[in-house]
Amino acid sequence: MPTYPPTFAEQVVAQPLRRQFEAFLDEHRAALNSCLDGLTEEQARRSLVLSRTTLLGLVKHVTFVEKVWFDEAVTCRPRTELGLPATADESFILGDDDTIASVQRAHRDACEASRRATSSLGLDDILRGNRRGPLPLRWVYLHVLRELAQHCGHADILREQLLRT
Repeated sequence: MPTYPPTFAEQVVAQPLRRQFEAFLDEHRAALNSCLDGLTEEQARRSLVLSRTTLLGLVKHVTFVEKVWFDEAVTCRPRTELGLPATADESFILGDDDTIASVQRAHRDACEASRRATSSLGLDDILRGNRRGPLPLRWVYLHVLRELAQHCGHADILREQLLRT
């Protein structure tokens, strides 16, 4: 019998829409964070594609995504004040002090901050701090879920390539 992810469980299917969104987001957040588990620092930093994408850079980037969509968009504070790069492309750049442990911890912290930032909001509440303009939380959840799902696929492929070499 196949093992299904938690979002297939009856207790999630029967929950309100917001809880379903949050379950899917958390499932993808956890998958991305764990893509670094069991790798060496060298493997996590190894470049396998022409872009800046590495597994460590990917988790650093999704930390940026969390902060853009659930800090900048909710609080209306600019990226400079939040200590974020100006562009998504820059968020993949690794510093010498970026390690598997530090990037995973920063990602977990950002995800927890995202949960806190949205805990009192409704799905139709408008987030006014994004560069695209005002957007409902519902749209932001869907957008972030789409981005996390894409990056989970990238991570799966990169990890498979790393573990074959």
